[in-house]
Amino acid sequence: MTVLVINRFPLGPFPYDRWLADHDGGVVMIAARDRIAAGGERPPAGPGGYRHLELLDSFDTDEELVRRVAFDLAAEHGVRHVIAHHEADQYLAAELREKFGLPGQTPAQVRPFRDKVLMKERVSRAGVEVAPHTVPADAAAVRAFAAAHGLPLVFKARDGFGSIGLVIVRTAQELERQLERAFPPDAPPRDDLLLEAYVPGRMCHVDGVVAGGRPVMAWPSQYQYDLSSFQADAGARVDLTLSPDDPLTPRLLALVEQVLAALDGPPDHAFHAEVFHTPDDRLVLCEIAARPAGARIRDVLNAVFEVHPVELASRAQTGLPLPALRGRERLEPQRMAGQVLMMKRPGTVRSIPVTPEEPWVEFYGVFAEPGQVLGEAAISSDFLAAAVLSGPTRQECEKRLRELGARFEREIVID
Repeated sequence: MTVLVINRFPLGPFPYDRWLADHDGGVVMIAARDRIAAGGERPPAGPGGYRHLELLDSFDTDEELVRRVAFDLAAEHGVRHVIAHHEADQYLAAELREKFGLPGQTPAQVRPFRDKVLMKERVSRAGVEVAPHTVPADAAAVRAFAAAHGLPLVFKARDGFGSIGLVIVRTAQELERQLERAFPPDAPPRDDLLLEAYVPGRMCHVDGVVAGGRPVMAWPSQYQYDLSSFQADAGARVDLTLSPDDPLTPRLLALVEQVLAALDGPPDHAFHAEVFHTPDDRLVLCEIAARPAGARIRDVLNAVFEVHPVELASRAQTGLPLPALRGRERLEPQRMAGQVLMMKRPGTVRSIPVTPEEPWVEFYGVFAEPGQVLGEAAISSDFLAAAVLSGPTRQECEKRLRELGARFEREIVID
């Protein structure tokens, strides 16, 4: 059976031809040259291990072209499964499945994960706490919400991802400037903007894979930085797993299972959930996506469980055996791990870090060269440098991450 992969990422970290080699019909892939180049790779001259490799210049400039190519390839190659692990491609993949009668996530199953308002309604009915929120049609609705809930307020796209367009308004002056941008004079009422009350506390995330209708991989981590500050943060950003004996760990795992049940997704998919842990010890769901985590969280899970979550999810979605489970119902963590990140920022790169050689470095990448002129980060995963480190305990892992982060800050010079 042939598998169609819509891949909005570089090719190297996602060897679908090897992961899905058990499918006798091979893998047909659509990929984007700009994303391949952003990963420091050269676009391949031929299909390599793929049955067919279709290279488009970009997925962002002509969405209708991507759609047309996907439908044409699905028909031409008799595709029996469709994989799309980026949020921006999930509706397209679901429409392909519906059109050709293929298994997997349908448009109706995509919507609760992409429409944050519907998501919050469903999980709230299931007893999961979410932030007070509204969909303001105009500036007057925003002001009324601000009067009821106070500042700060969080503005985000109703179907957004990657923190694109997310704005936290902290003062009355900032609010008025945001209202001018969001609601220009004479503009019609809008229904695409989500407004939330600010939830204080540290952001946690739970990542994993559902197979056969139950989580077979799942583990919580905690950002040690403000996720929304990616365009202003010039320092090292650390994110790492929680220990098995942390009281938050079972609570977060149980909460995410409750959320997944409320959203009634497909039987096989990856997920990335973000949850606030408030100063008064409440867990408040921010949002959840039915796709693998971004940034280098995929590599963190690979280090923790010794299996790549995208490989596990892809095999589950296409009906292949899951040898990583080895007869177990659920994977258990083998070690702790985390990531340390430096965001791109405007200027000319003068120096980059020396490659770390410690054995616990699971991944290391620098995504710029000396002499290169950079703009500001466009998305929360727009990194200048990133590393994934592991350790026998969370404490040792954090120590290693902080030390490498300090090296990054010393050795990266941008004028």
